[in-house]
Amino acid sequence: MPSTNLVFADRAAHRSWLAGQAALPAGFRVGTARLEFIPREAPKPARMALTLIALDRPTPDFAAVFTRNAVPGAPIIVGRLRLEEPTLGAVLVNNKISNVCAPDGVGAAGRICAEAARLLGLREGQVLPSSTGVIGWGLPVDAMLAALPAAVGSLAAGSILPAAEGIVTTDLYPKIRRADVGAGSIVGIAKGAGMIEPNLATMLVYILTDLRVPRASLRAMLPRAVDGSFNSISIDGDMSTSDTVALLSSGRAACPDAAAFEEALTRVCRDLAEDVVRNGEGVRHVIRVAVTGAPDAGFARALGKAVINAPLFKCAVAGNDPNVGRLVQAVGKQVGNHAPGADLSGLRLWLGGIEIFAEGVFQLNPAKEEALVAHLRGAELYTSAPKDGVYAPPIDFPPHERCVEVGVDLGNGGASATVIGGDLTHEYVSENADYRS
Repeated sequence: MPSTNLVFADRAAHRSWLAGQAALPAGFRVGTARLEFIPREAPKPARMALTLIALDRPTPDFAAVFTRNAVPGAPIIVGRLRLEEPTLGAVLVNNKISNVCAPDGVGAAGRICAEAARLLGLREGQVLPSSTGVIGWGLPVDAMLAALPAAVGSLAAGSILPAAEGIVTTDLYPKIRRADVGAGSIVGIAKGAGMIEPNLATMLVYILTDLRVPRASLRAMLPRAVDGSFNSISIDGDMSTSDTVALLSSGRAACPDAAAFEEALTRVCRDLAEDVVRNGEGVRHVIRVAVTGAPDAGFARALGKAVINAPLFKCAVAGNDPNVGRLVQAVGKQVGNHAPGADLSGLRLWLGGIEIFAEGVFQLNPAKEEALVAHLRGAELYTSAPKDGVYAPPIDFPPHERCVEVGVDLGNGGASATVIGGDLTHEYVSENADYRS
């Protein structure tokens, strides 16, 4: 659950809040540049943003977690090698093209990193590449090389907001979260809107801190923070080829309490993960499924994901229709497929805090039905109405942080898990039908 319960009246209020979260930790600068190019694979004008995150001096203290997709993008292949480097000095991100399975994709990433390193006074191995966007297209290397001096020239301390804006693709708005710990801070940004499914999501996440935490500690903490956040969300059940969560420390401030640092890191990750879902392509309702009474945590998470990814239940939520039969079938399907001998005599279900199933039967009445509809409508981010035959979100900011709250108690153990996802809407289909065009 997010550490706040924010409500924004309009885009300006949201932007003001983002600006208040955006102060960079000491020792970091960010810069951006934009370029136009013609993709070889689809010859029509396109635009790309380059985003550069640079440390004042290279750091040995960094960590990263990448997608488990067996067909990863070139930046993932390079990024795994970067984990063996003694220090890291910069992260270079491009949107529009993900550099996945493109001819000489690794070579293209290397040439761009090498030029960025030259401009920054670094080695190629000290620059981590990240790419997001269309799968299968090749990077416009020459155009990107020509734009790099502008990105380097714009590097500035102060605000991470330009970087949060630069990394987006179909996102409706940038995402920033922060936590202050002692004399330092942790600030994270995320890109992500669709192709969201653990492990990780179709997202890029960069978390910066000036707190001095050793490399080994960062690399132990980050997977734990990711496990309960980015690995516990889903929009559509599809695992990206480009997922990256990178954590860098400039080491400019003492960190007297490692436990407090990890708690704050986990909170930043959880808040960003929910932001990613709330900004999911076509998402009008965020759904939070809390599973309890499970035999083990893995079973609990798998069941939560099964509910989150059930198309009929997602469609019912999109229409503010408390068709609870679709929730029961999703639970029963998962248990029947993966634990057919499980005892579900103690199964209980809630929607919006209202008990809807217990003792093997539905617990419904007209008053509950009205309350369930009210809960769904209260969690809606916007209403759906086609304009000129096209479904598109009418907002570019999150009006609130409310969720459709689903509770599942299996009555079959002491383990639990919480999974966050979204509904399935006309807007999602429209966005992904026209993504490349």
